[in-house]
Amino acid sequence: MNHLLCFGLGYTGKALAARLAAKSWRVTGTSRNAEGDDAIAALGYGAFVFDGSAPLPSQAFQNVTHILVSVPPDASGDPVLRHHAEYLAAQAKQIKWLACLSTTGVYGNHEGGWVTEDSPLTPDTERGQRRLDAEQGWLALYRQHGLPVHIFRLAGIYGPGRNQLVSMLDGTAKRIIKPGQVFSRIHVDDIATVLEASMARPNPGAVYNVCDDDPSPPQDVVTHAADIIGLRPPSAIAFHNAKLSPMARSFYADSKRVSNALIKKELGVTLRYPSYREGLAQLAKDLKH
Repeated sequence: MNHLLCFGLGYTGKALAARLAAKSWRVTGTSRNAEGDDAIAALGYGAFVFDGSAPLPSQAFQNVTHILVSVPPDASGDPVLRHHAEYLAAQAKQIKWLACLSTTGVYGNHEGGWVTEDSPLTPDTERGQRRLDAEQGWLALYRQHGLPVHIFRLAGIYGPGRNQLVSMLDGTAKRIIKPGQVFSRIHVDDIATVLEASMARPNPGAVYNVCDDDPSPPQDVVTHAADIIGLRPPSAIAFHNAKLSPMARSFYADSKRVSNALIKKELGVTLRYPSYREGLAQLAKDLKH
């Protein structure tokens, strides 16, 4: 039986886990605390606490065939690597597939230009640099020990409960204008599709951009969401006047269009939501049910 161990069974991990569990996979996930552990167990999955301070017990890895690393690096690096690199290196032949979820932030700012997996990696935020360091650590395990590592650089994630329709309805949406700013996005269900496609066609050492076909200015998404649900879009706010958290402001440090050609060519992926328009349209239908 195939068995997925997901470090950090959060929004993205749950989307993949639900698909695999429906196909009779065994799933084990980690959370940072006991409350999260209970929530994972309530889904019918194996559950362990992993907060980055100590390694998982060896039984967490029992009969594991696939691993998804979805916990972010901290100031000291990737906590999964920190505590489990030696163990995973020794188990490399038993693992069929390991995925490290990274971010397109590793490319840094390209002034709205296109980037591919071969573009220079020049992160200009601390978060992006941490992700790049983690990528390099995982790929070193592949090169040195044959651990079947795959890197997935995710664009901005949206989906059920986490989208601009919700932001419009709860009054938190902001229409911030920064001339020339474009973001790439990806629906969480399409991330799961890409990960499943990679499991079916493992290519250790591979790096993939995971994004849709239509990088767009963020204000366009807000306006479209407002139109769908018949609300007036929020007033435009110039970026330099916007009251944003440091985290939110850091997202605007980078402007680029991310190519998804490789997931289509190598993994044969067809996106269910090739742009935010299709994604928001389906999410709006779901809101009505």
